[in-house]
Amino acid sequence: MSTSRFAICIQNNASEDLELRKVYEVIPDGSAKREGYVRIIDESGEDYLYPASYFIPIELSDEAKEALLMAA
Repeated sequence: MSTSRFAICIQNNASEDLELRKVYEVIPDGSAKREGYVRIIDESGEDYLYPASYFIPIELSDEAKEALLMAA
């Protein structure tokens, strides 16, 4: 299984590409992290940088990760 990580959106400042309380896939990006951002695959299906404060990282079981990745 991939080493994908996931996070729940807790703030979106009216962004149309983020839904509150939705789980999003996080793409590792060290330089974004150092600047206080996180790279997320949003509702557009593309990955974009958002403030890290918009998300809470979560740990999921392998089964849950697989289900979320297959649904995307």
